[in-house]
Amino acid sequence: MSKRRPRAQAIYEKATQVIPGGVNSPVRAFKGLGVDPMIVEKGKGALIEDADGNVYIDYCCSWGALIHGHNPDFLIKEVKQQLENGLSFGISTEIEMEIATKIVNILPSVEMVRFVSSGTEAVMSATRLARAVTGKPVIIKFEGHYHGHSDCLLIKAGSGVAKLPEASSQGVTFDMVKQTLCLPFNDFESCRNVLRNRQDIAAVLLEPVTANMGVVLPESGFLEMLREETEKCGALLIFDEVVTGFRLGLQGAQGYFGIDPDLTCLGKVIGGGFPAAAYGGKKRWMQAMAPLGNVYQAGTLSGFPLAMAAGIAAIEGVERPGFYRNLEALTKRLVEPIEAYVKDHSLPVAVRSLGSMVTLFFGVEEVKSYSDLKELDPVAFKAFFAHMLERGIYLPPSQVEAWFVSSAHTKEQIDQTVDAVLDFLKNYYAMRYSQPAMSSSASS
Repeated sequence: MSKRRPRAQAIYEKATQVIPGGVNSPVRAFKGLGVDPMIVEKGKGALIEDADGNVYIDYCCSWGALIHGHNPDFLIKEVKQQLENGLSFGISTEIEMEIATKIVNILPSVEMVRFVSSGTEAVMSATRLARAVTGKPVIIKFEGHYHGHSDCLLIKAGSGVAKLPEASSQGVTFDMVKQTLCLPFNDFESCRNVLRNRQDIAAVLLEPVTANMGVVLPESGFLEMLREETEKCGALLIFDEVVTGFRLGLQGAQGYFGIDPDLTCLGKVIGGGFPAAAYGGKKRWMQAMAPLGNVYQAGTLSGFPLAMAAGIAAIEGVERPGFYRNLEALTKRLVEPIEAYVKDHSLPVAVRSLGSMVTLFFGVEEVKSYSDLKELDPVAFKAFFAHMLERGIYLPPSQVEAWFVSSAHTKEQIDQTVDAVLDFLKNYYAMRYSQPAMSSSASS
């Protein structure tokens, strides 16, 4: 029976009269998917319930923030306790020091940390700091890497993002106004050439593992090359770990790959479901921030007490013995049978995962860079998304976004998801890849 959502549709139609597009973040509009936008009402564990009472297994998990699932009891307990002390003060609190100390103790590359309210704000502040301490104007970023919606970082930031003024020369895209160089991800030669031949590079900024053009991994040696070349030319290496921080492991992508960046941007998990982010690094850089130095950044809700309480609980949760081992086992239970089916039937689908992050790319067999996304099959994904929604499974409404597995997902929910995915693959590609059976009369 088809899932009906009349109340959600009515709410969305009213929202379009007072909110641009009816949503407060573009991807929530389900543009091009032929499905009315989701209006969610509540969540618990790995499940969410929409405004019409339909229940879904959730693999968006607030875009990776909910590594423990929705409303875990241990986290809610800490937030309620903080709630009794006050909502917000615009004054320093002890809890800010506590979570900062925890992050500094966990991440070797971070000796000081400053809290903000969003990943966009964290990256914007980190790049400002890099320009200030190096005295250089240009930031290098990579095609398909999303670092928030500040103007200078939206250039080639992923599918559906507005384009900024740009000019191209020999594979390098340069935003003339905002002093941003945009290079192809995993292109060793382009990066080396720029870093060795220009003297105006303040920093190289990247998602060490992308989430916002789907899960795309760095080629072997690529991160090491960036670390080596930035050190040689006096540029800072900035890891945007807003998604991967505490998601790919206790020390994030930098721990996974063994790279020591100069600055790190964090978000998602450190807010435990509340708006919170941070940027941090070596003291020699961070001490340039006001009030110690002249690089200004401020925010009334920076260090928001409820978010700090949730963040401490979330981090303490991932510190539990076996947490990441169990999370990765759940993810493998999801990914491996899908990978096997795709391989056995030679389907044009790339299944990519790392840690608890997953993406299915339809229409391609490999994705290594932004240019590969041009070959994606939007028709297949549109059908897939609708199929999964109908089967009670909510995925990020874009095939260039990562799915996230949480510790709240059960083996039964994972198996239900695998069954739904395989059912789609079998039926969608049957006409294209299966030969019709010959009738007995024809064979005789």
